[in-house]
Amino acid sequence: MTRALVIGGTVFVGPSVVRELTAGGHDVAIFHRGEHETDLPAEVRHIHGDRASIGDHRDAFRSFEPQVVVDMRSMTERDARAVVDAVRGIADRIVAVSSMDVYRAYGRLQGTEPGPPMEPPFDEDSPLREKLYPYRDHTPPSIGQRPDWLGEYDKILVERTVLGQTDIAGTVVRFPMVHGERDEQRRFYSLWKRMVDDRPAILMSAKSAAFRASRTHVDNAAHAVVVAATDDRARGRVYNVGEPEALTWTHWARLVASQLRWTGELVVAPSGQMPTRLRDSRPDTWDHHLVAETTRIRQELGYRELVGRDEGLARALAWYAESPPADPAAAASLDYTAEDEALVTIRGSAVL
Repeated sequence: MTRALVIGGTVFVGPSVVRELTAGGHDVAIFHRGEHETDLPAEVRHIHGDRASIGDHRDAFRSFEPQVVVDMRSMTERDARAVVDAVRGIADRIVAVSSMDVYRAYGRLQGTEPGPPMEPPFDEDSPLREKLYPYRDHTPPSIGQRPDWLGEYDKILVERTVLGQTDIAGTVVRFPMVHGERDEQRRFYSLWKRMVDDRPAILMSAKSAAFRASRTHVDNAAHAVVVAATDDRARGRVYNVGEPEALTWTHWARLVASQLRWTGELVVAPSGQMPTRLRDSRPDTWDHHLVAETTRIRQELGYRELVGRDEGLARALAWYAESPPADPAAAASLDYTAEDEALVTIRGSAVL
């Protein structure tokens, strides 16, 4: 069995990691601020503290004697270095959560790195972004109010820090778009909200409708972290995670419609005919698909999804109903008047 110290195990993916480790008989301690005391197994040890002073807690970490540290929350190079220094000489290995936003294809999707679309899928050795700090000049709509760390955010630097140590073995798990319970980004909320409001039609620009990105349910993302943290074959390795097939946005919309028994139309038309809020931000935005190749973690560590696509989607949609955002209209980019007006002019467009 493994003694695992989880850094930041109380929000979104973290609780699923902690629960699975505990259910597997592993000893678990979590380091967090104590602001989100979520429902976790009673045997989990809590070490409270601020990440900014994580080095002050070395004695507590040493008393737990972790074999592996699971870093769920390093967003910047400074974060990662602080964690490494705090457990140096205490733990043998660090598993860091990263993101598919490290790939060069993401820079092109975002518009920070010009160039033609790159051919997906992208494996762990595919080219990374050439420009660091992807959010230094803008805040993604999903983030909301800009946090102080966003200008220094870069998972490339987190990965370099974790994998570049000589006295602690590093492992990196790159997440796709993750959905499910506790997902504050609510990946499918724009579809769910319109369908539960019984809209007669949902509008999509042609390119956004065809866009493909790797996705998975929160418990599957957590399972990837757990298999990496409990298997020594993961030392020094980088792993992509995601469902084997990356569906288009229209395919996901059909799945949501099936779950909700929504019988309206998906109306696809050129971006210029969309209401302002639903237009493509650039002509080439959705040409840059973000699809992960996930063979490595499946072959090397025997990873398999624990939660099927339909079940995971159903659980995500149920959570939307239970935990509405503070501003549903903003969260779903709603403007039903504008959508109705646009629909009048594009009724002859393809209906999927």
